[in-house]
Amino acid sequence: MFPERLKALRKGQKLTLKQLAEGLNQNLSEGENENTPSQIGNWERGIRTPSYVEARKLAEFFDVSLDYLTGKTDRDDMDLGKLFFSNKQLTFNQTPLDNDDRYEIFQLVDGYLKGKHNRRDTDKFYGKQQEQLDLNIK
Repeated sequence: MFPERLKALRKGQKLTLKQLAEGLNQNLSEGENENTPSQIGNWERGIRTPSYVEARKLAEFFDVSLDYLTGKTDRDDMDLGKLFFSNKQLTFNQTPLDNDDRYEIFQLVDGYLKGKHNRRDTDKFYGKQQEQLDLNIK
């Protein structure tokens, strides 16, 4: 499962083996070996298996969990509530969110979800329909 997921992630971002190797090599720690295109190709073909450190670097690079990358889970879900309280740097439209922003947005989403059921009942009664958000990003 790992080789297929790695190849799909790389091709999904339209990266060559060389580009992925260069991306993985950008933040090498002391004593770490550089990744090579042939090494990554061997991982994708299942000829070799990366070390835990290499697998973790891949997961971080593609912003997926190790469970997803290794095939333990079929989806890479993330709880938005947990994300707001994580240590990850969050941005919205390239604007960094500080702790106050994160908490306020969490409260807004939480309130929205709690009131969702009531809104649907009211909308059915009055025949009101909510506008759809167009997510076709170009």
